[in-house]
Amino acid sequence: MRLYPILFSAALLASSVMPSQLMAAPNIVLILTDDQGWSQLPARMDPMISSSRSRYLESPHIAALMEDGRRFTSGYSPAPLCTPTRRSILCGTSAARSGTEFASPDWIPADHLTIPKALKAANSAYRTAHFGKWGEQMISTPEECGYDVSDGMTGNLTGGMPKSLGIESGSHTEGPPHFIDNEDPKRTVTVTDRAVAFMNAEANAGNPFYVQVSYYAQHLSVVTRESLLAKYEQKGKPDRGYTAAWAAMLEELDAGVGRLRAALEELDIDDETYVIFTTDNGGRGTVPGGDLKATAPNFPLSGAKHTLMEGGVRVPFIVAGPGIRAGSVCRVPVVGYDFLPTFHALAGGTPDQLSSEVDGADIQALFKDRTVGDFERPQEALFFHRPRRNASAIREGNYKLMLRWNNDGTIRGHELYKVYPNPAEVGREISDDHPKLVEALRDRLLAHLYLVDAERKAP
Repeated sequence: MRLYPILFSAALLASSVMPSQLMAAPNIVLILTDDQGWSQLPARMDPMISSSRSRYLESPHIAALMEDGRRFTSGYSPAPLCTPTRRSILCGTSAARSGTEFASPDWIPADHLTIPKALKAANSAYRTAHFGKWGEQMISTPEECGYDVSDGMTGNLTGGMPKSLGIESGSHTEGPPHFIDNEDPKRTVTVTDRAVAFMNAEANAGNPFYVQVSYYAQHLSVVTRESLLAKYEQKGKPDRGYTAAWAAMLEELDAGVGRLRAALEELDIDDETYVIFTTDNGGRGTVPGGDLKATAPNFPLSGAKHTLMEGGVRVPFIVAGPGIRAGSVCRVPVVGYDFLPTFHALAGGTPDQLSSEVDGADIQALFKDRTVGDFERPQEALFFHRPRRNASAIREGNYKLMLRWNNDGTIRGHELYKVYPNPAEVGREISDDHPKLVEALRDRLLAHLYLVDAERKAP
């Protein structure tokens, strides 16, 4: 049963996107990492917040992308768990609509509009590919969803989980805190190889292309090279509760990002290609072998993966490409389910080609400084839903409202936070000071849950 007592607003049915004014058929490279927190980069994700970086980690190529492009300080994953986010990105839907857990039998991705289908609707010349982690229990194959080339129905085991590394129980706690692979740790090398080969082939054929490179890092298990491990062990104790091996795994991932960008430069198409970097959910609360007494891995954010607190859904979100000012910053909230309508518009698509199920907004106006003030999100807010954790959330402007649910679908309580300029939530609940804002945000969130027939907590 999927019933919520709500006040319904017909205005939420409206959606629109503007056609691209930037380029007729740009290439698009979406880099999606796994379990990487908002502050888990060597450069500040928010220049105003000194703790929005790590002084221990090294990822020079991602930092260079940040300097060459625009960082979105309030960038979000659609969900705090990998597969709901991947389904949401693929279809441009909030997780409340397309499923909040691994399995979502009521939502078959191939039966809906997807990024590759939308791009080809905008311009049939587009060639599309997906390499790396597809997801768990996605039901549809990448090809059924419109991709021309892919690695198939890949998941966590493909990229290295305890059972695939010789730990029969499959437990992250029964094996060693990290594993050594000096050839292809986390499959980062081979995933990058295939993406580079695809870009070369399509660029040489004169085809515009879209490629999603879904790296297995930083998901567990922690796998790295001996040489990189030794480097970080010599650096001493990490500044947060991750390990030298975890940091080494990130640098390996970073090398893959560097190779992708180098390939674009060698093909002389970097000035006609958008490169987007983000992750599927916030960082883990703990890392095998990490110091539990150290600063939390997601500091300064509250919470971690699986939760709807900022540490579970606020993530790195960086865009570089034509017309984007180097080193620029945008503070408008954006989310991974914005990619489909944005990519469609960049490719020259028109609003009538999009499905009414698309919850995302065309955010290309935010790519250029002068148009930020003109941006209006049709649904006005970002929506998050995790009924099996008894929580839903809405981010609108500087504020975020969390709803807590009882098992019978009634509201147990709520929390209001002002997450800009300070994104921390613990100890900063302010609902008593803003009762009218609480009511407005609650009604908008409930209206969205009703509109998409959102699932309730399973019995």
